[in-house]
Amino acid sequence: MAMAIALRPVQACSDTSAPARGTCIRAPPRAALVATAAARRLGPNVAEPTRPENRAHTISVVIPVYEGEHTLAPLVAEIAALTSPRTTRAGHRYAVAEVLLVYDHGPDRSDRVLRDLAQRHAFVRPVWLSRNFGAHAATLAGMASSGSDWIVTLNETGEHDPADLGDLLDLAMAERAQLVYARPTNPPPEGFWRRITSRLGAWFLTRVLSAGDLARFHNYRLVLGEIGRNAAAYCGSEVYLDVALGWVVGRRAYCPVRIRGQHRPHSARSFQSRLRYYWRLVLSAGPGPLRLVRLLGLFLLGAGLALGLYRLATSMLVDWSPSTWLPVTVASLLGTGTILFAIGVIAEYVDAAVRAAMGKPLYLIVADPAQGPLHRTVEPPGS
Repeated sequence: MAMAIALRPVQACSDTSAPARGTCIRAPPRAALVATAAARRLGPNVAEPTRPENRAHTISVVIPVYEGEHTLAPLVAEIAALTSPRTTRAGHRYAVAEVLLVYDHGPDRSDRVLRDLAQRHAFVRPVWLSRNFGAHAATLAGMASSGSDWIVTLNETGEHDPADLGDLLDLAMAERAQLVYARPTNPPPEGFWRRITSRLGAWFLTRVLSAGDLARFHNYRLVLGEIGRNAAAYCGSEVYLDVALGWVVGRRAYCPVRIRGQHRPHSARSFQSRLRYYWRLVLSAGPGPLRLVRLLGLFLLGAGLALGLYRLATSMLVDWSPSTWLPVTVASLLGTGTILFAIGVIAEYVDAAVRAAMGKPLYLIVADPAQGPLHRTVEPPGS
């Protein structure tokens, strides 16, 4: 006798750490693959979330590794003290559930250090990339592989103090912020020329491109787990991480922290590398430069019209001999202004196509916020 078996369609859940909640999104194939892979990679130390609202927050620490041979061991040792549940100053309980070390094929022997740390610590999970993709891609790979309530990104250099995790979490809970950036209270430990280029880049983003939020981002960040995993799934290859997070984050905050000295000499980042870094920011910021071109076109159009009206008025009211340069100048201003304005209008259409190619989602479905980490109650004293 033939039997009919009904198969339910498979959907990619928006929170890979809580598939039982039934909140799923219709993700594109790449996002679905990333979500499924992240769910399969959940380590045994990441427990399934329970229903009590006052349970401890779990945190996944993501560290891109390029030259961490001499800095990873002391950094992981500091994080190891945070793997047991503890209470923040505001009374929120949290614990680091996993440390994701994303190997980005650097010039030193960081791979040996990753294997040694994974054998010594159950919470350390190496993530192996096939080749060098850069810190941006390595961070996204670690976020996609995480499985905790929150995701924290740190540098491998040791300049970010893991002890500040509690302060970032307190600010996120107080402000109901899905994303918290560190705001350094002291000058960064970097060379003179790198500091100058960083300030020039921040000024250009703030004043020229009107992208002040990009100028205030920091590599030390705390983001809600499901938001970070979805951003990692949708983020395109040419999109900066913080731009992708800005697409889906509703509220962000900035926590004052003190940046420590690095555990290694400053890396000699080439001028070409810095240029590519800021060029990616410019492209991710949208059509800001082309909008400036449109404004310039409007200015030239206005100047051409004003000069033409002035020529017409003087020829009618004053006995003024005609000159050849003025009509040519008016025509040039009007023609150039029209062309530049048309380029600015075309830029808006190009921006819409580029953002779609970058993977900007039209919407993002998340779990019920009232049952998420941002709405957990403070742990009663002595419990």
